[in-house]
Amino acid sequence: MAEASVPLCVDLDGTLTTTDLLVESFLVLVKKNPLYALLCIGWLLRGKAYLKAKIAQRVAIDVSVLPYNANFVDYLREQRLTGRDLYLCTASNQQFAEQVAKHFGFFKGVLASDEARNLTGLHKAGALAKEFGVHGFDYCGNALADVPVWKQSRQAIVVGNRHIAAAAEEVNKKIVFFEQDRSFVCLSIKEIRVYQWVKNLLIFVPLLASHAFSDSKTMLAEAIAFVSFSLCASSVYLLNDMLDLDSDRRHARKRNRPFASGQLPLTFGMALCATLLVASAWLATRLAPVFQLVLAGYFLVTIAYSFKLKRMMLVDVFTLAALYTSRIVAGGAAGAIPLSDWLIMFSVLIFLSLAMVKRYAELDALLRDGSASAAGRGYVPQDLGILRSFGTASGYVAVLVLALYLNSSDVRALYHHPQVLWLLFGLLLYWISRVWMVAFRGEMHDDPIIYAIKNRRSLFVISLCVATVLAAI
Repeated sequence: MAEASVPLCVDLDGTLTTTDLLVESFLVLVKKNPLYALLCIGWLLRGKAYLKAKIAQRVAIDVSVLPYNANFVDYLREQRLTGRDLYLCTASNQQFAEQVAKHFGFFKGVLASDEARNLTGLHKAGALAKEFGVHGFDYCGNALADVPVWKQSRQAIVVGNRHIAAAAEEVNKKIVFFEQDRSFVCLSIKEIRVYQWVKNLLIFVPLLASHAFSDSKTMLAEAIAFVSFSLCASSVYLLNDMLDLDSDRRHARKRNRPFASGQLPLTFGMALCATLLVASAWLATRLAPVFQLVLAGYFLVTIAYSFKLKRMMLVDVFTLAALYTSRIVAGGAAGAIPLSDWLIMFSVLIFLSLAMVKRYAELDALLRDGSASAAGRGYVPQDLGILRSFGTASGYVAVLVLALYLNSSDVRALYHHPQVLWLLFGLLLYWISRVWMVAFRGEMHDDPIIYAIKNRRSLFVISLCVATVLAAI
């Protein structure tokens, strides 16, 4: 039989696209309303096909931005040019499958799951054998669930790793292999954003301010708090990225993130997110209950931020300022270190300024690229000026609070050389002014904290600030 006359049946999830549409659509649904997760449990009890159908009825997915397997798509186009008929055969719901088929335009037909039938494994093998005859079709798949289908096909086209290819070869000696070699360890480290843990160094600020360096018990507590907070923050990064797939894929830089690009499976991401959260909670049980409450509050507020608050004008930046400040509060709680009103006031104001820098830089970048607004952020182009005014005012008031603190009796009681601390006033005034100048020029990273630790001049100023405090002690 000539190859061009043999229908080529193509799986969707993990084969044509590197993602899973059931998981993607579930995340879109839960993002609309987290209570839908409870409904999904009930739907799943009536079968996976029923679950897929109910989710598909309630969500929309833009299939044009899904991560597709580029090399494999080129192969399919070549096959179609030979006159070969291509069929999309998937366990995904019919609604999504038809949208993908329409997007590519080279599929002759679609076989997919409906409310009553989940087209996977033996069900898919039976359906294709009935449609085209045993060994009357070639099949492209990527998972062990496809082994029964390869057994019924004339030729097995495998998209995946060597383990899957070996399983296919046991039932079908005619193999075409598109290898996908992905390092889950490296991708996971990238996705959990270890570099962002630098933000959690704020936990040590109360230790620095109280001069409790010689207390080994307090130092150990602060170190455990740092790791616990970092793991919790990483779990939130994972969740946030999985909820923001559509918007990330439209972003010039964020579309390369492991989940958005399809390099990491979403199911793996969910498991990793849960693991990090459990590890964080376990470490937190080694610390004071107050720290546990702060950590739980941080997690709940970040979840609220991911689902709703980040799309609310001004509420988003005040929330970010509170989340940054919560790290300092957590450090105080972990080491049983009392926090002064001066420190809390200064923290809220300086982080409010940085949160506004973040939003200002994002909106400015979008406008420079020709976008009309910050999609989903609650801001319009006219807000740039007022954001700059609010942000610079907040930064300068923070420096003013520092100046008032340096002139207070608290400083003279804590430091042997309090006059040295006045260098902080000049350093921070220069630093916050420069941050806003850089943002105004459109040169700011979309996360000012990352800019602060990567920019040499900024890092030098911060180092001088720390050295100044140590010299004053």
